Amino acid sequence: MVKEGQPLVRIDPAPFRAQLAAAQANLEQAEAAAKNASVTAARNRELTRQQLVSRMQLDDSEALERTTAAQVSAAKAQLDSARINLGYANVTAPISGRAGQMRVLEGALVGQGEATLLTTVEQVDPIYVFFDQPASDFERLQRAQAAGQVTIPQGNQAEVRVIRADGSEYPHAGTLSFSDFSVNATTGAVAFRGVIPNPERQLLPGMYVNVRLTAGLLKRGFEVPQLAVQRDAQGAYVLAAAADGTVSAKRVEVVSSVGANWVIGQGLDDGDQVIVSGLQMARPGMKVVPKPIEEAAPAGNEAASAPAAPAATH
Repeated sequence: MVKEGQPLVRIDPAPFRAQLAAAQANLEQAEAAAKNASVTAARNRELTRQQLVSRMQLDDSEALERTTAAQVSAAKAQLDSARINLGYANVTAPISGRAGQMRVLEGALVGQGEATLLTTVEQVDPIYVFFDQPASDFERLQRAQAAGQVTIPQGNQAEVRVIRADGSEYPHAGTLSFSDFSVNATTGAVAFRGVIPNPERQLLPGMYVNVRLTAGLLKRGFEVPQLAVQRDAQGAYVLAAAADGTVSAKRVEVVSSVGANWVIGQGLDDGDQVIVSGLQMARPGMKVVPKPIEEAAPAGNEAASAPAAPAATH
């Protein structure tokens, strides 16, 4: 771990010091010439008023004065460049982070005509996580916002959670800091970047993780087991039992997932009894005796006792 400004490598400064000394001498020489030219031009201006010097001599002296002044400016720029090059002899960490393997050994020749990689410093706290999201998800999110079904956080308030390779959730939540302005034509996805606090340095650059982005807050919805949601050519639906036990198919809109459950945005009402077991025997229009899932009969019983679960408000 290194801090910003911490010395990492020292390059032999002797050649740069020599260049600095030469630039300093050139500046002193240019300043002396400029001083002499300025004195001469001032004298000729006075003599011209007394008509003791021709106009041509005055023009020549003033031209020399301007030329030497420009030479002083050029010499100062060369001196500044030499100072910058001498500063490069002490290579310091540009940011705080973790330094990688040193790419050169002591005594190696570096920087001769091309850049030489010395080491790499990567920021680890906070750390960036890059991911893509399908553009269709955000189109649906915008439509839901326009319909007043969801609330979308503004600015950098969208929460980003990291799920590690073993399935555990990283304890520190981050925020969304960047979203691309265009859709990738190849993948149909939008690029995003989250900023994650990493005080214990558990996340390392280059790691692959899963990301859960809280892009909006659903004002009203239901969680149902994923097995209860079926699909056909028209989309997703669930089988629900009415108060009199009549089975009906309800078209639903799946907006996201929470653990082993789907989050249903539209299609269900409070009190609906969703059939979650015995689906292969239940058919729309038939009569069943719904039972709470914790009282479900063993597999093999008739559909007349199809287990059902009340839709839980989300």
